[in-house]
Amino acid sequence: MRPIRHHIIATVFAVLACAVAASADERPNFVVILCDDLGWGDLACYGHPHIRTPNLDRLAGDGLRLTSCYSAAPVCSPSRVGFLTGRVPNRAGVFDWIPEARPGALPRPDARDQVHLRREEVTLPALLKAAGYATALCGKWHCNSMFNRPDQPQPNDAGFDHWFATQNNAEPSHENPVNFVRNGTLVGPLKGFSCRLVAREAIEWLERVQRANPRRPFFLYVAFHEPHEPVASPPDLVRGYLGVARSEDEAQYFANVENMDAAVGELVAALDRLGVASNTVVLFSSDNGPETLNRYRTANRSYGSPGPLRGMKLWTTEGGVRVPGILRWPARVTPGRVSDEPVSSLDLLPTFVRLAGAAVPAGLQLDGTDLSGWLAGGRLERARPLYWAYYNAINEERVAMRDGPWKVLARLEDETGAVLPKRANITEETAPAVRSARLGSISVFRLPDDVAESRDLAADPSAPRDELMRRLEALHREITSTMHVWPAARTTTPGPRIGPP
Repeated sequence: MRPIRHHIIATVFAVLACAVAASADERPNFVVILCDDLGWGDLACYGHPHIRTPNLDRLAGDGLRLTSCYSAAPVCSPSRVGFLTGRVPNRAGVFDWIPEARPGALPRPDARDQVHLRREEVTLPALLKAAGYATALCGKWHCNSMFNRPDQPQPNDAGFDHWFATQNNAEPSHENPVNFVRNGTLVGPLKGFSCRLVAREAIEWLERVQRANPRRPFFLYVAFHEPHEPVASPPDLVRGYLGVARSEDEAQYFANVENMDAAVGELVAALDRLGVASNTVVLFSSDNGPETLNRYRTANRSYGSPGPLRGMKLWTTEGGVRVPGILRWPARVTPGRVSDEPVSSLDLLPTFVRLAGAAVPAGLQLDGTDLSGWLAGGRLERARPLYWAYYNAINEERVAMRDGPWKVLARLEDETGAVLPKRANITEETAPAVRSARLGSISVFRLPDDVAESRDLAADPSAPRDELMRRLEALHREITSTMHVWPAARTTTPGPRIGPP
C-alpha cells in the first residue's frame, strides 16, 4: 500500500491545479458532526417522544433529513475509519473497536494492540488539506491503540492541522474530562461537559482560521463523545426529564442528548456569526446504532432508541447501522427536504473531494459514491451496494448488504455449516478461515415495506434472491481477499481489559 500513499504526493500539484479552477469563495466548507452511540430514534425530528432537540430539528428543517442514512460499521472505530477513508473499514484492517494499549502492558492475544489507521490509507482530511483546506479534529479519535505515542500514526498524520482529542471515551465521564490532548500535548483537567468543550474548541479554531484568511476553505470534524457511556449530564437538564423518564438514569440519558443538541446549536450559531454558513456543508450523524441497557456492567444509563429498527449497536441489522443523518447547505440544498435514499458515511470522501475541486488518487478503490449530482437534484446511481462484515456481531448474521430497496443478511459458515467463531480482529492466523468461509442462512428483506426486518423474503419468488446473492458473494470475496490483516499476536498472555466500546 505504500505506493498509494506516495501517489498523494505525486498528485498534489494536479489536485491544486483543479482547486485553482474554483476560488475559495466558490468551494464549500465542510463540517462533519458525529455523535457516539446515538440511535436512529433519539432525536425529536426522528420521532422521540421526550428528548428535546430544537437545534437539530431546526438544522433538519433548514436542510435535508436522511431517513436511510448508514454508518460504515455497527461499532465505533471501524465506523470512523470508514468515514475517513471512504472505504469499507475491513480493507484498512479495522474490524472492531480499538482498545487502548497502555504503555508497558503485555500484548493482547487478539493483536488489537497493533490496530490503527495506517499511514498508507488515503484520508479525506489529507486530500482536502492537499487542496488548500484548513483541517481540524475536535473530539473522539479512536483510530489507534497507541494514542499520542510515536509508535503509531496520530490525527496529524491523517491530515489534521489541528487536533483536540481523546483516544476513546471522555474520562472519567462527560463531566470534567481529564484525558484530552491538543496537538500532542496533554491538556489536563477541564471544567464542563465534553460536548460543550469540544464545540468551544471547534469554534475557537474556526475563529482563528477566519482571522488568518477568511477566504480559505475549511474541513472541521467534530466528534462528540455523547451519548456513549459513562453518561453524565447537567443537573438542570436532568431535572427537566424526571417527570417523563422511568428513572433518573433514563433522565440522565435524555438530558445527555439535549446537551449535545445545545452544543450543535452553539457551533451552527458560530457559522452564522462568522458569515460562512451559506456555503458550509454541515453533516450530522452517528457512528453506529444505540447502546441499550445492561450489555455491560456500567451501561446503566444507556437508554438509546433505534426507533422501529431491529437490533442495536454491534448488530448488522438496521438498528446497528442505520443512523440519523441531517445535511444542511443553504447555498445548494433546498430546505425542508426528507429523503429515504440510502446514503452512507462512505459517500462523504468522494462527495467532498469532488465539491472541493480536488481528485481521488488513481487506482484507489472507494466503496462510497459521489453524491454531488444527487444533492443538486439528479439521480443517485450507486455502482456498489453498501456492505458490512462485522465478525464480532451479536447477531449470527455477520455479513450484510443494502442493495436498492433490498437488505440481505448472511451467516459465515465453515464447511460443516457451523457458524464461524466471533472475532474482534483478523490476523494472519485467523484470516484463512474467514476468507474460506461460505455465506449461508440467507435472509432477504424489502426495507421500504419492512423497516423492522420482520418478513424474510428469501423463499419468496418476488425477491431477486439469486441475483442479490451473486452480488453479495462477489463483493464479499473481493473485500476479504484484499483486506489488511495484522501479524499474529506475539504472546498468548492476555493484556489488560480496557473498558467497553
